[in-house]
Amino acid sequence: MSGEGGFPSRGVWRRPALRWVDVLVTAALVGLLYGLLRLAPSLDAPFLPEQAPSTVSTDPSDLPYYAVRSLLRMFVGLVVSVLFTFVYATAAARMRRAEKVLLPVLDVLQSVPVLGFLSVTVTAFINLFPGSTLGLECASIFAIFTSMAWNMTFAFYASLTSQPGELDEASRVMRLTKWQRFWQLDVPGGMIPLVWNGMMSFGGAWFFLAASESIRVLGHQYALPGIGSYAAAAIQEGDLGKVGVAIAVMVVMVVGVNVLFWRPVVAWSERFRVEESEAAERPRSAVLDFLRRSSVPELIGRPLRPVGTALDRGTRAFGLAEHPLAPPAARERTGDVFFAGAVTAVVLLGTWRALDYVDATVGLGEFVHALWLGAVTFGRVVVLLVAATVVWVPIGVWIGMNPKVTRFAQPVVQVLASFPANFLFPFATVLFVALGISLNVGAVLLMALGAQWYILFNVIAGAYAIPSDLREAMTGFGVSGTLRWRAFILPAVFPYYVTGGITAAGGAWNASIVAEVVDYGSHHLTATGLGAYITAATATGDFPRILVGISVMSIYVVALNRLLWRRLYRIADTRYAL
Repeated sequence: MSGEGGFPSRGVWRRPALRWVDVLVTAALVGLLYGLLRLAPSLDAPFLPEQAPSTVSTDPSDLPYYAVRSLLRMFVGLVVSVLFTFVYATAAARMRRAEKVLLPVLDVLQSVPVLGFLSVTVTAFINLFPGSTLGLECASIFAIFTSMAWNMTFAFYASLTSQPGELDEASRVMRLTKWQRFWQLDVPGGMIPLVWNGMMSFGGAWFFLAASESIRVLGHQYALPGIGSYAAAAIQEGDLGKVGVAIAVMVVMVVGVNVLFWRPVVAWSERFRVEESEAAERPRSAVLDFLRRSSVPELIGRPLRPVGTALDRGTRAFGLAEHPLAPPAARERTGDVFFAGAVTAVVLLGTWRALDYVDATVGLGEFVHALWLGAVTFGRVVVLLVAATVVWVPIGVWIGMNPKVTRFAQPVVQVLASFPANFLFPFATVLFVALGISLNVGAVLLMALGAQWYILFNVIAGAYAIPSDLREAMTGFGVSGTLRWRAFILPAVFPYYVTGGITAAGGAWNASIVAEVVDYGSHHLTATGLGAYITAATATGDFPRILVGISVMSIYVVALNRLLWRRLYRIADTRYAL
């Protein structure tokens, strides 16, 4: 039987057969939605701060439930971090005057330790949701967010400021709106570094999971169900067996998240690589291949297409993606003067109020003591950065420039980077006590366990992002040995290394909070340093010393960024951007 023109018509209007891959994807989505609905009541359970539990059960049978609660907090923190990154990094890269304020503020925010945020936000969130656990959940998620967002924001900002000029010109010629430019140029251009730094940030958040779920601030102890609070309770009990169980569960979680989420995202981000020749071998993901064979993602995305079209049309009224005409030089200088004057006035007012508060409580001499402690911690940070650079830059280049090695090494590196090293602190404490090693020395190793991976991940991302045609050109010209490293590899990964270095330094300062004070059972080790100072002040609710400690840490971090990392950023933008 044929229709008009002799073309066969049988089966043309037949509904596509249901495929097993669609059934599995649908079942997974339904299961995920069901799990979220089951968890929802526990997120809004009744809560009274005076009667809140200070610890959680260490029964291993509770670990599956704790793991799900922790994963939910981690992914909510990741979503909020991505939204923050898009808004903040774009504003810093596209608004010249705002950049002068946003980047120093980002430096300060990165330098504030997680405990510093918790000491302020816990009470605020509890009061925002009175009588509900949701306030404590928000405080925990906010702490996770603060350990993710800054690294991702720096990475996306670096990709925006180093965009190829021809792509920028093309967006103007095509008369794209600001909305279209963001989604068709800015986000695709920064996707690879954003994904790799997202993985690293997610791993860094695992490091502070115990601090964000077992919260000890202002003389109070709050505990939320989670794998981090379980590990904190097991450490407090001095039960190495239960700590080992928590470590095993954590490894399963990290590997599962890597296989089911990060590897598919890395493979998917390959579509945004800009190069003229095809890579010899691209990363693969069985999960991504599975999803591509299913029609469920297409069915879910189809109703959203009219929304995207409407946004593209609606945003044209707000202007195109091109810089406005340059204002007269006199008006430009006048605007700069007023802007700088307003910012300076706000900074001076805040500084004066803070100094007056400290002077009236503990005295300004406390800053001298904190500055000395900061110099000790700064020495540990410098040792860590130098050692991590010497060790991990060659290894990161080797992994990133060999796709076969990347496929096998990336999951291993992800596990090592994502694993919360403070879970190993009890074993390190036992080792330090047995060998008579002072925590003043051991703290460098403990800080490295949480901070060195930023350099490794960014170098891998930089080597991995080198266009294949450049690699082939270097091989074709016979460039090898020291010349290849000096003229090709190091310049290519330098912008990524700077991003990794600045976030590793910030991560090291943050890690000093938990690395300079280690507790296990009856053992209590304390190192001399600013991290131990802030930890002690936070635990007792000593606001003046918390303010002094955070201010001094911010001074060190911002000064290092201004004097070193920003200058390296400028070199990366002007000399080594592809």
